[in-house]
Amino acid sequence: MSRCILIVVGHPDPSPDRLCRGLAKAYREGAEQSGHVVRRVDLAGLDFPILRTMQEFEHGAIPDSLRDAAEAIVWAEHIVFVFPLWLGTMPAMLKAFLEQVMRPGAAFAYPEKGGGFTKTLLRGRSARVVVTMGMPSVLYRLWFLGHGVAGMRRSILHFVGITPVRQTLFGTVAGASDARRAKWIRQMRKLGERAL
Repeated sequence: MSRCILIVVGHPDPSPDRLCRGLAKAYREGAEQSGHVVRRVDLAGLDFPILRTMQEFEHGAIPDSLRDAAEAIVWAEHIVFVFPLWLGTMPAMLKAFLEQVMRPGAAFAYPEKGGGFTKTLLRGRSARVVVTMGMPSVLYRLWFLGHGVAGMRRSILHFVGITPVRQTLFGTVAGASDARRAKWIRQMRKLGERAL
């Protein structure tokens, strides 16, 4: 069954040689070959402001430069985030992007004045978080408890209703052989084929 998939490339460096772009491309190729419909947002090509106040977050409009991306999130049934691990978590550009597009009225709604719970507006979508890193991925999982990815999963994606959120971690990327990188590309293509 065909799915609508959005791939968000969260590497701030626009170089086409970045592993994140190769992984995203492989996922897209696999998905499209299996009949899925894919859109792609590459943050390195976007220019948008960071949010500085609660007033802006709660009442400001999504910047014009992010309107297509925000619409693609609503359109998607499955969202794939691909980014490098920087200081244990996502790059600041990806965090700033999520703050803009996952705001009240777009991704969630505050409870009515009478109380209750925050309403999720993106329920029914799933996600995969794909992260490249310099350290071994097992070290990130066991010693650091994958805190940056866990925070994204629980505090952002689950908060707005996106579940399940699966993860794929590629570690020790700087010293990886060509054969190992080719294996990662094949792995991403297979995930794309299955829209997982």
